[in-house]
Amino acid sequence: MDEIIKLDIKNFEKCNNIWNMEKNKELKDRFYNELQNKNRITFVYTKDEEYIAEVSVVFNKNDEDYTILGKRIYISRIIVKKELRGKGYGKKLMNYAIEYAKNNGYKEISLGVNIDNYIAFKLYVDLGFTKIQYIGEDSDGKYVKLIKSL
Repeated sequence: MDEIIKLDIKNFEKCNNIWNMEKNKELKDRFYNELQNKNRITFVYTKDEEYIAEVSVVFNKNDEDYTILGKRIYISRIIVKKELRGKGYGKKLMNYAIEYAKNNGYKEISLGVNIDNYIAFKLYVDLGFTKIQYIGEDSDGKYVKLIKSL
């Protein structure tokens, strides 16, 4: 049975099924701390109780391009298990996160995407993330910050 659940921090390690936590230890530690401090909520797509995809919302990123307390929430780390990509799980999780933001009174939702990640970029534009807030470059390459009004 397919289901989207809110991640219980006690089950955080199960997300290793989706992405390699040991290879990405710095992210793992940051995400765990944000969950613990209630600055992040992660929603997990489960299929027959197996964790196959996740998306998080972050409340305060200390960057107004991404978050404005009580007004703009940030979508962080949407990821689908590699062999299950292209089957709609990411889109379902994105819609779930968007509904969460709407239902909790947010007026905008933001995200960042690498410019060369065409599949993700197209998905975000199709979902209404059409306002470009910022274009920049970091160690992962060129990226854009997009906003969707809710």
